[in-house]
Order: sequence, then structure tokens, then C-alpha cells
Amino acid sequence: MVKKYFGTDGIRGTVGVFPITADFMLKIGWAAGTVFKQHSKGKKKRVLIGKDTRVSGYMFESSLEAGLIAAGIDVFMLGPMPTPAIAYLTRAFRASAGIVISASHNSFEDNGIKFFSSEGYKLPDTVEAEIEKLIDTPVVTNNASELGKAVRINDATGRYVEFCKASFPHGLNLSPYRVVVDCANGATYNAAPKVFKELGASVTSIAIEPNGFNINESCGSTCMENVCEKVKEEKADFGIAFDGDGDRVLFCDENGSVVDGDDLLYLIAKDYHLHARCDGVVGTVMTNAGIEFAFQDLGIPFYRSKVGDRHVIEMMKLKGCKFGGESSGHIVCSDLNTTGDGIISALQVVSAIVKSGKKLSSLVSEIKKIPQVMKNVKVPKSFVFDPKVMQAAVENSEKALGTMGRILVRPSGTEPVIRIMAEGRDKNIVRGEVDKLSELLKSYQ
Repeated sequence: MVKKYFGTDGIRGTVGVFPITADFMLKIGWAAGTVFKQHSKGKKKRVLIGKDTRVSGYMFESSLEAGLIAAGIDVFMLGPMPTPAIAYLTRAFRASAGIVISASHNSFEDNGIKFFSSEGYKLPDTVEAEIEKLIDTPVVTNNASELGKAVRINDATGRYVEFCKASFPHGLNLSPYRVVVDCANGATYNAAPKVFKELGASVTSIAIEPNGFNINESCGSTCMENVCEKVKEEKADFGIAFDGDGDRVLFCDENGSVVDGDDLLYLIAKDYHLHARCDGVVGTVMTNAGIEFAFQDLGIPFYRSKVGDRHVIEMMKLKGCKFGGESSGHIVCSDLNTTGDGIISALQVVSAIVKSGKKLSSLVSEIKKIPQVMKNVKVPKSFVFDPKVMQAAVENSEKALGTMGRILVRPSGTEPVIRIMAEGRDKNIVRGEVDKLSELLKSYQ
């Protein structure tokens, strides 16, 4: 299905550049509200709005609120909240839908919106198509007697903190552990430190002073240097880093070495398998082949989906899997939340650490990854390249990498970049082939 506005993860772009403008947000608020109203027969017509810490969030929050109210929808304003908190609270409030104002791991110049259905999942393509169809029609404001109302929910963070804590085994205590938590000056700045402190850990928090402009700026899961250094400085047991909207998480071990989403997915699924039974795990085409082999050794079926949490979740439903995720740290534990949840995923990793009695570095050392190199090549939005030339170049590179080699070249669904991923036995050869493909892409600009 070809979409005009919606991308792989909602609608995202540069603030002030269509469609990320105040007037468009009002329009989409009205269009979405009208569609949700049609789908909410016999139910209370309410929609939740949460946001991350970008300065533009205030503007878009007001615009969406006005559009929804014009469509006759009651609006519950949550303020700065992690994306997965909106998915949870949408279900808890029996709302028709939830809306998140965020550009996730992008810098403050960008923003966007994501929608959750009443069940806490991303909207199906058919509903997005209905909304897009209405966007291109004039706004029709309801009569005054049929307008919606707006209410601010002041205890939203507390509700979500308790929800997260409930996912951690009751008999475990974090009091022996020193933890560094990096909140990316984003949506987890309030909730994440509270969760780990209330579970008993000694917490050092960094990047918890959002000012509207510093979200994801040299901090969080997209820039691990600060949390790694802080872990070594504090002699902490491990560090935890979230992205700007809190749906991704990465760790670093006690030595300051990064533990990526592939590793974390393995640790969570293995721990579950040891204490119950794991019937399968979903990764993506980007997941390191070593992770797949590690799951095979445990007797856990492993499946690959296309990149993106929507595709991961679809495959999880298809294969009946509880766990799925991406190397970026977007991990879904479907028995705990309906979408990727950085805090809850982190708690499952911490649970595995505590139960094992081992250091994080020791647990990760059990995973034998194949050398992998990933590179992002920035491109203009109108960028095109000759697919036949690129296909031939990829085939030549895969031959150079040998029998274990594989290469993926794909456009990002959230940034103006082409992502190149390569695996092979010799990291130097892998890096060299990635550089060749990178230079080929640049030659088209």
C-alpha cells in the first residue's frame, strides 16, 4: 500500500518543513479523530497525547489537541512520557487511540507523530489509509455541543513507573548493584531513574536535564561514550542508555564495553528459556549471524523479519514468539508490553544478570559474534542510484567476504541515510568492502 504521509514509523521530518508544521498537525488531529470516532462505536471517544522533550512538542501538542477536539474527541494530555508508556496507558485508560509526538533518536530539529491503536499496537495500514484520505479534505468542526474536552493527567509517570516495576521479579533486589542510567535528555528522564532507585539500585543518572534542544545530543543510546566513561568512573556494575523517546535501550558492561540489542535480546530470551520455555525469537535481516547460531545451540527457533518494530511484531505474532528485537536496542517482550519498551527490556536484562550471579561481561562473552560492520551514508531526500550497478557491486563484495559473508544495503525509514551492513570472517576485509560500497553511493550525489 503506497502512503502519502505515513512512513515506516508514523510521520517524521524537519520541524517547519511540510508536513511537520502546526497547521498540518491540526489537520491530522482532526482526520485521525474523525476516523477513531468512526471505529469507536459504543465506546468512550478519548485519545491520549504524550510527547518527548523537544521544544516543538508544545506547538504540536496544542495543534493535535485542537484538531481532535474539533472532531468531537476527548483528549487526555500526558506531557513528556516514553513512547511505550503511551501504548500502555492507552490500554489502561480504555482509550480509542494514543498519539506520541516524537522523532525518537533524531536531533531536536526533527519531530513527528506515532499512533497506537486501542490495543496498544501501531495502527494497521488500512486505518492509516483512512486518515490520509481525510487529511486531503477540508476540516469540519463539530457543533459546540459535540466538541471534545481536554484533561491533563498528572499522575501518568507514577502509573508507568509502577507498570515497569511490576515486570521485575518480586523476589529480586537491586541493592547490591551500582547502575549508571543515561536518559538522553529525553522522555525517560523522570521515569527511568525512579524505576531503578525504587527497586533498590544505587543509581547515577546522566542526561536528565532536558531543555528542549539537547535531546539525543552526544548522549543516550546513539552516543554511548558518556555512559561507558561514567560506568568506569563510578566503578558501576553496568550502564543503561535509552534513546530520546524511550523505546530503545543499550547497555555497557562493567568495563565500559557496549552491549548492543542483539546481545540483549539473546540474554533476555536465554534467561526465559532457562526458567520456562522460549518457543522462538524474532530478529531482523540486520541481526548478527552469531546470534542466530547461539539460539540454535540453545534449541530456540530464530526468525528474521524486515527492519522495523512493526515488521518484528508482525513476525512475532505469525510465529507465536514472545521476544523480538533489533540490534539498535528496540526490543519487544510481548507478554509485558505491546511495543518496544526500553525500561521494561532493561529490567529483563537486569533480572538475568541478578539471577545468574555473573558480571554482564561474563554473560556476553558466551556469545560468539561474526565480525560485522555497519555504516550510514547521508544522502539527499531525492537520492536515487542505479540498482543494477549496486547489485553487481554487492555481489562482488560478497564474493570477497567468502562463504560466511553477506551484505545489506537499504534506505533508512527514519533518516535521510543509506545503511550498509556487512558480515564476514575477516573484519578488515568486511570494513574494506563497506568502504567501497559507501564510496559508490557517494559517487551518485
